[in-house]
Amino acid sequence: MSRPQFPEAVYRLKSDEPFNFACHPGVPCFTDCCKMLELALTPYDVLRMRRGTGLTSQQLHDQYIIEERGEQDMFPKYYLTMIDDGQASCAFVDKEKGCAIYSHRPGACRAYPLGRAAVRTRSGELHQHFVLMKESHCKGFAESVEQTPEKYSQDQDLVSYNRFNDAIATLIQHDKIRQGLFMPNDEQLRLYTLALYNIDVFRAQVHAGTLNIGEVPSSVLDNDEELLLFAIDWLKDLYFQS
Repeated sequence: MSRPQFPEAVYRLKSDEPFNFACHPGVPCFTDCCKMLELALTPYDVLRMRRGTGLTSQQLHDQYIIEERGEQDMFPKYYLTMIDDGQASCAFVDKEKGCAIYSHRPGACRAYPLGRAAVRTRSGELHQHFVLMKESHCKGFAESVEQTPEKYSQDQDLVSYNRFNDAIATLIQHDKIRQGLFMPNDEQLRLYTLALYNIDVFRAQVHAGTLNIGEVPSSVLDNDEELLLFAIDWLKDLYFQS
């Protein structure tokens, strides 16, 4: 199998391969990467942003999230709304102070300048690959702090984010989807958004018994992370077990 071809300034890295990088207010380009970007949001991103903003998942959707679904998209995609200031700036970033929801910022913000791909084999084994996006405008690479993909992922708490993103992959990369044996209908798409991106309303409907799920333990229902994992498994059963 041939190795993938990466764009210029994108380099493949081993998990223990060193590189220099640090981002902090003293770096000349601080917060420049928070402009002119298309920031896709995962379900776990939205879960964490609720905590950072104090908003409900529905309020977050109404104020800060754009939903799109292209002709080739199996499921809708969700993006952070940017400010219309001529620079498409993130609504949560201040040039001097940085990110207002830093401890709950999205995984893509945490990962930069790393990229990660995770592929699950038919046997269930997960293989992860890393790339480094060494863009010329980023001055963080001039810093003397030595990183490795493994160390950087730990420092940025990406392990938590990757856990949920990998769980989502078992749904959206399911064999029946890969083989062209499944296409969601409108109701299944509605439930996808409800269960994964609107966890407060999903929890309320589970409480009310309107989703025909049955009894869910309080240890799951009262814990955001456990409820998200439950939602992923529920959708897989709903989509692929019929």
